[in-house]
Amino acid sequence: MQQPDTITDRFFRYVQIDTQSDPTSTANPSTEKQKNLSRLLVQELHQMGITDAELDPWGYVYATIPANSPKPNIPVICFCSHVDTSPDVTGANVRPLIHTAYDGRDLVLPDDPTQVIRLADHPDLAGQIGNDIITASGTTLLGADNKAGVAAIMTAAHRLMTTPEIQHGTIRILFTPDEEVGRGTEKVDMAKLGAHFGYTIDGESVGTLEDETFSADGVRITIQGVSTHPGFAKGKLENALKIAADLLARLPKDTLSPETTEGKEGFIHPGHLEGNQDRATLDFIIRDFTVAGLHEKEAYLQAQLDAVLKQYPHSTAELVVTEQYRNMKEVLDDYPAVVDNALEGIRRAGLNPERRSIRGGTDGSRLSFMGLPCPNIFAGEHAFHSRQEWVSVQDMEKAAEVIVNVAQVWEERTPAL
Repeated sequence: MQQPDTITDRFFRYVQIDTQSDPTSTANPSTEKQKNLSRLLVQELHQMGITDAELDPWGYVYATIPANSPKPNIPVICFCSHVDTSPDVTGANVRPLIHTAYDGRDLVLPDDPTQVIRLADHPDLAGQIGNDIITASGTTLLGADNKAGVAAIMTAAHRLMTTPEIQHGTIRILFTPDEEVGRGTEKVDMAKLGAHFGYTIDGESVGTLEDETFSADGVRITIQGVSTHPGFAKGKLENALKIAADLLARLPKDTLSPETTEGKEGFIHPGHLEGNQDRATLDFIIRDFTVAGLHEKEAYLQAQLDAVLKQYPHSTAELVVTEQYRNMKEVLDDYPAVVDNALEGIRRAGLNPERRSIRGGTDGSRLSFMGLPCPNIFAGEHAFHSRQEWVSVQDMEKAAEVIVNVAQVWEERTPAL
């Protein structure tokens, strides 16, 4: 009898499919090639006996593992990962390599020997001695973000479908496109998904659960200067680019920036500037763990802009704030069982759970505010968005084990009617 695929088999198969998303595209999904992996996942889910697995026109995969518990009132739980990889580094022609029984030595990636994964630079490798480390070959990213999560969900799904003694309620599976370009939940059909609670499988170190994220706003400042011929500009020209530069120069050098903050500290980050002497636009991202903190930073930015404009009396500027996402903890605090059951699932895998805050956002942030409280469980991903990305086989196996455990915990902790 043919042996079932291992999690390594699945992972190797998935990372060799190029699913890079494109932030400049207006299509849904942003790249059609993401569907190549999604179609394969639907096919594999059908082969497991999950008959309703489907790929919708927007690139989302929906599937159901039917309940096998006699309890009729178990909440429907969703497990979610994204299929796309980061636009930052190419995801084409990925050549995954396995470094068995890691012993602490430097991992030199053969297709570009300048790419060396060193223990000193990747301290989480200290916990991987004896484990099997998967990397790419040095010229591409690996795609563990988030194909490690995809492989874990698929492995757990196979286990649940083939092990009837593991009792659970209805499980929904969701694979999304375009998470890396901030559009991973844009076309999710929440009514179709029909889940009460969820978990993204898209975290880093083994045993971690992330139940708090940044809150995030975008700010666009549009500056209207006074343009005139530079040969006759004295006393008339107010250069919009110089106004923008003066604003940037007023931002503090030792605080309030990504490069000077950590932990629960937020920041103001200029990400894009374009224009000419007549008109310029500046795009910022504002991050904090509280909405009040966002508003403080936006008010600070407005004050600096007002101060600059005093030097340019005939110019104007407009600052527009766009809400991006909010801290999932605002929702999760109202549903403590979602986090408690995940922590128990991690413990049952023989791990010491660690709750973390994300200095960023996830699909789970948006899903939480769309009605699906959704913390983030580890998948073992490390060095995201880089050619030194790595994951261990054993961490992915633990992630799959935790998914199964969480399904069991929800069943056990749901009282019988």
